[in-house]
Amino acid sequence: MQDNHQYPSGHVPARGQQDWHYPRMTAIDPDTDREVEQDVLTAPPEMELPPLYIVVLFNDDYTPMEFVIQVLQQYFALDLDRATEVMLTVHYRGKGVAGVYPRDIAETKAQQVNHYARSQNHPLLCQIEPQPQ
Repeated sequence: MQDNHQYPSGHVPARGQQDWHYPRMTAIDPDTDREVEQDVLTAPPEMELPPLYIVVLFNDDYTPMEFVIQVLQQYFALDLDRATEVMLTVHYRGKGVAGVYPRDIAETKAQQVNHYARSQNHPLLCQIEPQPQ
């Protein structure tokens, strides 16, 4: 049997030897009804990026602005200017986006922020929402 398979980087096994990197299987040749060996190449897995969720902070009348800035810096690694910008968005528009993450990370960050806010006696609310497409 002649090997017409294209191997990566020009590698071709010596005549009469099998390249064990590629699984082989047998099939029935429809013309001769004989069993023949064929190379089987497996396709690389198709990977998809996980869906993203936005972490949202909601405005309230009691949480100090400085505390919101501290949370944004501590839990979302925002610099002072960006944290101030997000805090002002929360203050004037009622809510603001702190970050965009895969679901498990977004849920963890929201839980951490809510737990920390309660531990400091602040009613700051943090939730996640699916990112609009």
